[in-house]
Amino acid sequence: MSRTGFVTDELCFWHDPGNYALMLPPGGFVEPLNRHIENPEPKRRLLNLLTASGLRDRLVALPSRDAAEHELLRLHSARHLEHVRAVAAAGGGETGIGAPISRNGWDAARRSAGCALAAVDAVMAGRVDRAYALTRPPGHHAEPDRAMGFCIFANAALAAEHAIRVHGLERVAVIDWDVHFRNGTYRCFEQRADVLAISIHQQAGYLQVSGEADEVGTGAGLGYSLNVPLPPGCGDGAYRDAFDRIVLPALEAYRPQLIVVPCGFDAGRFDPLGRMLLDDVSFRWMTRAVMDVADRHASGRLVFTHEGGYCPVSVPFFGLAVIEELARERTEVVCPFTAAHAKLPGNALAGHQRALVGDLAQRFEELRQRHWS
Repeated sequence: MSRTGFVTDELCFWHDPGNYALMLPPGGFVEPLNRHIENPEPKRRLLNLLTASGLRDRLVALPSRDAAEHELLRLHSARHLEHVRAVAAAGGGETGIGAPISRNGWDAARRSAGCALAAVDAVMAGRVDRAYALTRPPGHHAEPDRAMGFCIFANAALAAEHAIRVHGLERVAVIDWDVHFRNGTYRCFEQRADVLAISIHQQAGYLQVSGEADEVGTGAGLGYSLNVPLPPGCGDGAYRDAFDRIVLPALEAYRPQLIVVPCGFDAGRFDPLGRMLLDDVSFRWMTRAVMDVADRHASGRLVFTHEGGYCPVSVPFFGLAVIEELARERTEVVCPFTAAHAKLPGNALAGHQRALVGDLAQRFEELRQRHWS
């Protein structure tokens, strides 16, 4: 019997950021495209592929739910909640910086966050070992007091906080490989040591925030936030080197009791909002690497929350690869991009990439030695 849970909800697919041109509001010389870049198609096509491949039937279906207001208030301000609710009640509009919603945005955002909490509950209750939440809107840019970058509530951060507040965990790791810096998660936990927050992302991939290596937390959280900003154009080799020398050693030293992965697919090589070169091979081994750490230190407990990824053709195959690994199952689906993986220029580790990762690894090791208890 599968020990991998899966939660999704139709309401999340109905979330509508509005009529945009990619992420630009139409007007002036910007012609309407009639669809925001954060639209349901990539995620719905992933759900369709899970169903067509038969993999969905091998997963444990978990019930969806809304995040209660008191659960959202663990990390978000009352002012933020009231603002989102008021914008939705007025028919929709901008809730922060690049985070528009329609009339159902309040409901969809609460459902999306609630599904992440439901995944944590199922894992912590032992009903499943691992769980994947396929929802939208995404969450890792949402800060305590404002929405940002398509994200309304901080789904993955709320999941980590739920594990601590409700299930009594003392150490939770959040490993974010979305192509953009997870500023929301950073702001939620920058002064705390009970969450190790690691982000591996494209440098300056999201211009509204920084995400540089010197953002390492403050106060009691100093050294417990690690940013790995990789230059645009990095592929499999640079990511493997960063995992081997930064991500995995940090996880091993921290010994988390639960790992939460904000899983974005916008580091995929076809994505319109990223400039990295990953494909299903890369997402598959990253998933396996995190699973191995969870097996050693967290009794296998692992929760994935779906974040970015905007190419409707590639995201389903990359997502299937991740969920196959989580389920320890293989379907008859063959990813059409795998064959080109070894031939793709830029996937091999370059000298400047290795030097950058080495410098970051040394910096982070010094932080751990100085500040980790």
